[in-house]
Order: sequence, then C-alpha cells, then structure tokens
Amino acid sequence: MKRLLIIPSIDIKHGKTARIVQGIPELNTPNYGNDPLEMAMIWRTENAKILHVVDFDAVHQSEKRNFEIIGEMCQSVIIPIEYGGGIHSLETAEILFDLGVYRLVVGSLFFDDQKEFSKILDKFGPSRISATIDVRDNEVLVHSRHDRTGKLPLEVAFEMKQMGIERFIVTDIARNGMLKRANIELSRTIALETGIKVTHSGGITSYEDLLLLQAEVESGVDSAIIGRALYENRFSCQKLWRQAELGLFN
Repeated sequence: MKRLLIIPSIDIKHGKTARIVQGIPELNTPNYGNDPLEMAMIWRTENAKILHVVDFDAVHQSEKRNFEIIGEMCQSVIIPIEYGGGIHSLETAEILFDLGVYRLVVGSLFFDDQKEFSKILDKFGPSRISATIDVRDNEVLVHSRHDRTGKLPLEVAFEMKQMGIERFIVTDIARNGMLKRANIELSRTIALETGIKVTHSGGITSYEDLLLLQAEVESGVDSAIIGRALYENRFSCQKLWRQAELGLFN
C-alpha cells in the first residue's frame, strides 16, 4: 500500500519564518521561531523526507534577499527542498537550482509568460517542476493569490498537463492556515480527472485529516503540505512519521 508523504512547510519573509493565513504572511508569531535554517533542521530531525519552502519576499517583490538562506538550507539538510516564490524567468530558475533546490513550484508564470514557463520546464524536466493551482470559490487565483483568472481549476489543470506538467500543488485558499477541514474533494477531483499526481495543501488540522488523505493516495493525491498544524502541535510529529514509516496507516 502506498503511503501519504507528509511535507512540512517553511514560509520565509524578511529572512524569518512567518505564518501564512490565506496567503497573508504574519511575522513574530508564537511557536514559529525566527530562523528558517533552524526550522529546516528541526523538521529533518523529525524525519521529514522533503521540505516545502515559500519565499514571500520573492513572491511579492521579486527580491533575492533570502537566496543566501535558501542556499544554506540546501547545504544543511540532506533532504530535497521544494521552493516556491517569484519564479519569473529561466535565469531565476537556474540560480535556484545552482543553490541546491531540488524542485521549483511555478504558478503565476504560466499565466504571465507561457514561453518562459515552457523554457523552464523543457530545460529541467517535469520531475523538477511542479505547478501550483490556488483556488478560491472554484476560481484559480494568481500573483500571490490577489488576482482572479476567471478560470476553473480543472480548466487550468488540463492546460498545464498539455504543456507537460506532471505534478500539481492544489490549495483551497479559504482553508489555508485557517485550521479548517481540508478540501480533499478538490484535490481528488483534479487528480482523478487529469491523471496527474497531486500534492494537497491547506486545511489539514489533525491526524484524522491525514487518514482521509491516505485513503486518496490511490486516486493520485499522494502527498500533503502541512504548515500551521505542525507548528502549533496539533499532532505529535514524531509519532506521525514513525507510524507512517511502520505502515500503520494500513
């Protein structure tokens, strides 16, 4: 039986960890610490197999102020780092891969410049590029979830699939960072309809949510990004990963 891959999220703004609620970063939040590098090492100690890092300075202002931190994170942990934030060109993608990033998450660029999107995908291949689909009220949003596209999630998913994408990161923005129930149906629908693997993001609050997602692995929802629930100790990280390792989801 395939097991759900749990991916801790580290959100960075001004060089510090931040809590993200519906796409809005908050700094100096209790239980989140300040040092992204330290947080990466903690999650590695907790037996994480991959980390999801979002650079909100790059997202909002196309700044590279956190790239040094990203490089240090890649060098300090021996697990892959998946990076999202302000990837607007092949040049930026090359810099990030040179820093040691394993996989890039690209979203708005698909709408802004499909030629550049294709360049990145063609050069690095679909195993190194994931496409994000951020959804509110069944509509895809871009540019830090501020701009509406007028397109349905499935419509965008099929367009991305046609260009060669082989993994989506699907987020219901209304659930992101809110500790509401995960919108598993959205992730399941995209995975089943497109035949593309989906990483679920947003709304995971408890071990019970993970069991529900585990039931969708055969549908193609094979992984889940978790942020706030992990930081606020909604479940025991050690127990969670140990059970996954031992196959106790069966």
